[in-house]
Amino acid sequence: MSVRPYAAGDELAVLDLVGADRLPGQPLTTPEMLAEALAGRSPVDGGWWDELDAPVTEVICDEAGTVLGVVSYAARPGDGAGFILWLHCREDPALADALVARALDRLGQRTVHAFEFASALTLGMEGLPARHRPATRRALQEAGFTGRDLWRYMRADLPIAGLPHAAHITVNECEDPPGKRLEVREGAELLGEATIGRPIAGIGVLWWISVAPPARGRGLGLGLLGSALDLLAGLGAREAILYVDDDAPPGDAERDRTAANRLYDRAGFTEVDRLHSFTRRP
Repeated sequence: MSVRPYAAGDELAVLDLVGADRLPGQPLTTPEMLAEALAGRSPVDGGWWDELDAPVTEVICDEAGTVLGVVSYAARPGDGAGFILWLHCREDPALADALVARALDRLGQRTVHAFEFASALTLGMEGLPARHRPATRRALQEAGFTGRDLWRYMRADLPIAGLPHAAHITVNECEDPPGKRLEVREGAELLGEATIGRPIAGIGVLWWISVAPPARGRGLGLGLLGSALDLLAGLGAREAILYVDDDAPPGDAERDRTAANRLYDRAGFTEVDRLHSFTRRP
């Protein structure tokens, strides 16, 4: 096998590799999405990408020149850290080992993070799906990376019947992320809010639901969820996905997501996978 820089003629092979790892609730990666990832841009976590040097993307090939895997990595000048941004190899253990080793060799002796933030290849997926990508996870761990279980990735078909709606909702456009923001106010006081993304290929993202402490316990969260999902369906979404950052340490009431997980389970969302990020110290 040999490793070489990504070339324009590799596009279809790399899209096929990315598609082989596609999770339920994720759209097929398009050439436009791949071009954004290669250029080091992303509509989600874009600020993190702006801090990086231009990514280096390489493919690994067999003797006949067939592309078997791909890895993209970059350095961050601000603190000298390195990043394995994305990697695909049909979960072949030998290829995963080789691609991780290649990125580490090129990044040199520095702290390296892997799957730290979302790329343009997915719809906001920040982290490596641990159960669906076992060979990549093992390759990282055997190379000295320590994983962090950060996110719960969930999906549901739309529409979902039987959910209540919140009263007195106002809906406005928002640009970060691109979509709509739903608000419930009592006078000037914001009681609850939800943010949804514009559907892509029939898939809508519920980015955020929040209920102010004085308004909790009244069913406002479930009402906001019902309103947000119906709005997504009205915009053409046939399924919805969401991410729950339930990695708070015990006792951290500010970031406790027990109620959020209970809400989404009750509404009919199912967990697709857990998303992990990784760090390796020199």
